[in-house]
Amino acid sequence: MAGQNDITKSKLWRRISPGFLIKLLGGYSTLVLGVISTLTLLSEAPASDKAIIKMALGLNLIWCVLGGALMLRYRDQVRAVIQRIPFPWPLTFLLFCTLLALLEEAVTVTMTNLAPLFGSVVGEAFITASANYVHTVLFHSVIVFIPMFAIWAFLLSRFRFPASHVFLLFGLTGSLAEMSMSPTNVLGGFWFFVYGLMVYLPAYAVPEDRPAREPPWWSYPLAVALPLLAPILLLPVMPLLRWLWERMDPVFFVDSMWS
Repeated sequence: MAGQNDITKSKLWRRISPGFLIKLLGGYSTLVLGVISTLTLLSEAPASDKAIIKMALGLNLIWCVLGGALMLRYRDQVRAVIQRIPFPWPLTFLLFCTLLALLEEAVTVTMTNLAPLFGSVVGEAFITASANYVHTVLFHSVIVFIPMFAIWAFLLSRFRFPASHVFLLFGLTGSLAEMSMSPTNVLGGFWFFVYGLMVYLPAYAVPEDRPAREPPWWSYPLAVALPLLAPILLLPVMPLLRWLWERMDPVFFVDSMWS
């Protein structure tokens, strides 16, 4: 009976149209970002605040809109290429996610360094922890994402989550993670796209014939919460990261766990 209930609840989850939810989030995030941008840019807000809005708009245009459209358009071709790589698919998934995260951070760090073009100064207006790309990805962002991607490789080896569900679930995880910097970040629907696009294409390229089962209802909240605990997996490499930190002497605009 319990097994049958799990199957029924799982089917209910799958009946919810992920495409509709993604479009709804897209419309919502466009509305929220549009209202905030208009109010800020037309106000007497400090130049740094206006520059941050312009950076956010640039990130959304390049990564979320253009990047998302390209992924959707060429997803089948990319999947065909990825599935020919002679690595175990969990490793390919992890590496592919990491590559996309590095690309996303390249966009955000570029936006931070364009602060003068946006009417402010680097360090006063920023959307990354550092203006240095290596410092940002090694000590602040991608280094934390990699264990999250490893957790998702594990989840996909056990459960047959559709790629669109992976997009939404990791997008929710990312939105919750952003609350650590500002509680209001959870209201910004665009975080679903910033984070979801790191995993959508890799999940789409996962082999369909892998030995996995349909995800039960409880696997959905688990898939949101478990990656938030994933940074614990970094503990074994903490001494190495600390050693690199001391020798690189990175400059950050925000408080860091390494300082």
